Amino acid sequence: MEKKSNQQYRKNSRAPFDRRKHGEMSYAEKREADKVDKLSSWVPKTKLGKLVKAKKITNIDEVIEKYKILESEIVDLLIKLKEDILNIGQAKGKFGGGKRRIWRQTQKKTKEGKVATFSTMVVVGDENGHVGLGYGRAKETLPAREKSLKKAKLNIIKIERGCGSFDCACSESHTVPLKVEGKCGSTRVILTPAPQGTGLAIGDELKKILKLAGITDVYGKTFGHKRTTLNLAKACMIALKKTTQFEK
Repeated sequence: MEKKSNQQYRKNSRAPFDRRKHGEMSYAEKREADKVDKLSSWVPKTKLGKLVKAKKITNIDEVIEKYKILESEIVDLLIKLKEDILNIGQAKGKFGGGKRRIWRQTQKKTKEGKVATFSTMVVVGDENGHVGLGYGRAKETLPAREKSLKKAKLNIIKIERGCGSFDCACSESHTVPLKVEGKCGSTRVILTPAPQGTGLAIGDELKKILKLAGITDVYGKTFGHKRTTLNLAKACMIALKKTTQFEK
């Protein structure tokens, strides 16, 4: 007896073919489908969530200015975000010179033995002036990532962009409008306006934040313990938040 192909099986079967169930969907497509299902079945608990669900509030800038976001689904409904993970950890290597990685592993010694904890830092943004940073910890890697992603959406901020460089005469929003500085711990980050075509002249981890924020040209300087990516990213976010002090 000949085996039926997948196409013949789909034609003969009455039930609709589910790509997720049969493993024919990529990881990114599966996450996007799960996100759509989660939003459709989401029941808001806060007053702001109910207003957004009822489409009485459709502007993310109004939400950021007037309300405190307590549900990550609010951000998912209003804007389409992209995400990236920062390298905050380090793989084990000789003399402490391991390769950088996205998971930061710590251990706690108890009576039962050593208990490992994983932490990660996620940055989200729409590449149009909105960016958020989140840090999450859990006993496993995937829950830590989901926790940091949720916190990044809750911590989303609006930044101002412009053309603040004296070498550039365009009127496009491609860099920071003025020189700003952020400090966290011993780490300092200074962002200076750059002319169009310069690119992101700054460290690789901060490039991820600035790219998702919608900044394409900038001069950057960092001081202090720069290998501490946690403080470096927080200092960059503080600097970006200061761009709203610029009055057009």
